[in-house]
Amino acid sequence: MKFLVSLIALSLTCSTVVFSQIHDTIIVKQTSIAIKIDGVIDEAWENADHVKDFWQYFPMDTSRAWNPTEVRMLYDDNFIYYLAIAKTRIPDVMGSYVTPSLRRDFRGEANDAVTLTLDPFQDETNAFQFGVNPFGVQREGLLTNGGNVSADLDQAWDNRWFADAKQYKGYWVAEMAIPFKTIRYKEGSTNWYAKFYRISSDGPERSSWGRVPRQYPIINLAYHGVITFEKPLRKPGANIALIPYALSNYSEDRRNGYSNKRGLNYGGDAKIAIGSALNLDLTVNPDFSQVEVDQQITNLDRFEIFFPERRQFFLENADLFGGFGDETLRPFFSRRIGVARDASTGQNVQNPIYTGARLSGRLDNNWRVGLLSMQTARDLDIGQASINYTVGVAQRKLFARSNLGLIAVNKQVFPDAKLENPAYNHNRVLGLEYNLASSDNKWNGKFFHHRSFTPDLSGKNGVTSANVFYNNLKYDFKLTLQDVGANYNPEVGFARRRDFQRAAGILHWKFYPKAGPLQGHGPGFEFEILGNQQYGLTDWGLNALYSFRFRSSTLLDFRLRRDFVYLFAAFDPTNSGATPLPQGSSYTNNLFRFNLLSDARKLVYVELSGRFGQYFNGSRSNLEGVINYRMNTFGILGLNFSYNRVQLAEPYADANFILIGPKIDLSFSRSLFWTTFIQYNNQINNVNINSRLQWRFRPVSDIFLVYTDNYYSDTYVNKNRALVLKCTYWLNL
Repeated sequence: MKFLVSLIALSLTCSTVVFSQIHDTIIVKQTSIAIKIDGVIDEAWENADHVKDFWQYFPMDTSRAWNPTEVRMLYDDNFIYYLAIAKTRIPDVMGSYVTPSLRRDFRGEANDAVTLTLDPFQDETNAFQFGVNPFGVQREGLLTNGGNVSADLDQAWDNRWFADAKQYKGYWVAEMAIPFKTIRYKEGSTNWYAKFYRISSDGPERSSWGRVPRQYPIINLAYHGVITFEKPLRKPGANIALIPYALSNYSEDRRNGYSNKRGLNYGGDAKIAIGSALNLDLTVNPDFSQVEVDQQITNLDRFEIFFPERRQFFLENADLFGGFGDETLRPFFSRRIGVARDASTGQNVQNPIYTGARLSGRLDNNWRVGLLSMQTARDLDIGQASINYTVGVAQRKLFARSNLGLIAVNKQVFPDAKLENPAYNHNRVLGLEYNLASSDNKWNGKFFHHRSFTPDLSGKNGVTSANVFYNNLKYDFKLTLQDVGANYNPEVGFARRRDFQRAAGILHWKFYPKAGPLQGHGPGFEFEILGNQQYGLTDWGLNALYSFRFRSSTLLDFRLRRDFVYLFAAFDPTNSGATPLPQGSSYTNNLFRFNLLSDARKLVYVELSGRFGQYFNGSRSNLEGVINYRMNTFGILGLNFSYNRVQLAEPYADANFILIGPKIDLSFSRSLFWTTFIQYNNQINNVNINSRLQWRFRPVSDIFLVYTDNYYSDTYVNKNRALVLKCTYWLNL
C-alpha cells in the first residue's frame, strides 16, 4: 500500500509539469458566399487563410512531408468548412490511391485520407474527428482519453455532415461542411484546438499539421494547432433529431421446437441538444438486429472472454461510462444490458429493452457528466425479471490533461410473481478514479478504487489498481499493481477473475535506423505475477521479446515465454467436457509466440499470430489470423481462421479445434453495401451464417436486410434461422 501511495504521488507531480509547446495557428474567416461541397475549388476559397508545410510523422518525424498538403478553412452562420489539397510527388499523373472499400467509417493505415480533428473545449482530452478519402467516402468519430492509443478513436458516433472529393492529375481535393449543430462548443468561443493529418499510400507516409513525435499515435491530442474564428461563435440553436425504425421479421427455432414466427416491430431514438454542450438521448423499444455478429474465438481459457459492445446506442459517448477501470476490471460494461448468450450457437441474443435515456456532455471546460438509465423487459423464456440499470458519472479536469472521475452503478431487479426471483434484488458499484496525462504525453497512468455492494456478500468486496506509463523516443516502461477482493461482484461490469493480487511490468527499448527497410525495432521484457492469501503464488509469466516495424508499415514481433500456473479448481484445458486436470496441480511451461501484420496497401495482406510449445502437462500448437484480398474499391474477401492442436498426457484428452470464417464485404457504391460472414466452429458444434445488405438512402438513414442461420457443425442440421427487414430514418426537427 505504501508503494501505491508513492506511485500516486509521483504521478501527481508529473501531471503538474508544464512543457512549453508552440502551436501553429490558422485564421478561420467568415464567408457569405455559398460553398458547394464537390471537391472543386471555387471562388469562396480564394481569400481563405491556409496552412501547409506538414511535418512527416511516419516513417520519420524529423523532416517535412514528402507529399505536400494544403488546408483552408472558412465558416458561416451554419457550417464550418474545410478544404484540403493533397498533392503527390508525381505531377501530371492520376494517382493510384488505396482504400479497402467505399463503406463509411473506414480506418487503418492503408487508406489515403485527410482528417480534421476539432477540440472546441481545448482540454486536449476529448475531440471530434472528421475524415474523407479520395473517393469521397466519409468517416467520423469521437476521440477520448487524449488519443493515447488507437482504441481511443470511437467511430460508432454518427451524425449529419457533408463531404466529397475529386481526383486530378498529381493531386486530389477534399471538401467538408460540418454543421455547428453537430459539434458541442462553448457559446462565444473564438479559439479551438485542431489537428490536420494525412495518410498517403505513396511511401507510405503519414503527416500532420503540428508536429507529432513518432512514439505516440498520430491522433494524440497533446500535439495540435489552433484555429481562430474572426468573430465569437453564436449559440448553434435548437438541435433535435428523431430516428424512428420499423421492421418485419421471420424466424424459426427448430432446436427448441418453436413454430415459425412472423412479426412487426417499431421503436426509435431521439437526440436532443440541451444547451451547447449537453445531449439527451432517448430510446424506446430499441432493436439491434442489424448489428454484425461477433467474431467467434476458440475458448481455451479458464476465465470469461470479453466481447466488445457493438450496439449503436451504447457506443456513443461510451468512454464516459465504459472508460472506468481497465480491460479486465470494468465497473460498468454495457453489454450486460439486454443481452443473453446462446451457448449452443456461441451467438448473443437480445433480451428486449423497454426504454432508456442517457444525458451526457459538459457543464463547462472542466466538468463532464453522464447519467444512463435502461429498463429491460421481463423474459419468461429464460426466467428473467424486468431489471433497471442506472449509471451516473462525473469527471473533473485536473492540471493540464488529467482528470478525476466518480462512477455509481445500480442494478435493480423488480419482483415478479410469475418468476422465481433470487434472494437478492440489487447490485451496486461505487468507484473513484484518477487518470494521469502529462501535457507532453510522456507520463500516463490510472489509479482507481471500486467497491461492489451485493446482499449476502460482505467484506473483500473492493478492487484497487494503480499503473503508471512513461514513454519517450528511446524507451518506455509500465508498472501495474492490483488488489481484487474475493467478493468483488460488478454484475453490470466485467471482472475476468477475482481474489488475487497482481504485479506486472513492461520495459521496451526502441531504435530508429536512418536508412534501410526498418523504421524501428527493439527488445523488450515483460513480467506478470499473481497470487492470493489462500493459495500463495498462483500464476507468473515472463516474456522476452523483439519487435520490428518496417518502412512498408509491416509489423512483426517474436516472444519467448515461460509461465507457471497453479490450478485452484479442476480445469479441462480443451474446454470440451473431457476429464479435467486435478485441483491443486501446477505446471511450468515454455513456449514461443509471434505476431505479424503485413503491409495493408497490398492487394493481399495478412494478420497472423501463433504459439507453439508446452501447455499444462502436454503441448499446444496454434495458428490463427485473417487473410484479406482487396478488390480495389469494390471490397474485401477475407478468411478468418484459427487452428488449435492440444496434446495432453494420458489419461487426459487430446483435441483439434478448427474455426474458419470466410467474410465477403462488398461496396457497390458509397450507399450500397453487402456483407456475408460464415463461421464454422467445431468447439461449440456450430456453423453460423450472417448476411447483411445495407442501403443508406439518405444521410444516417438506412434500409437493412439481414439473414441469420445456425447449423450443427457435425450433422449440418439446422438449429434456427431468421430474416429481418429494417428501415431507420434520421429526421431533424
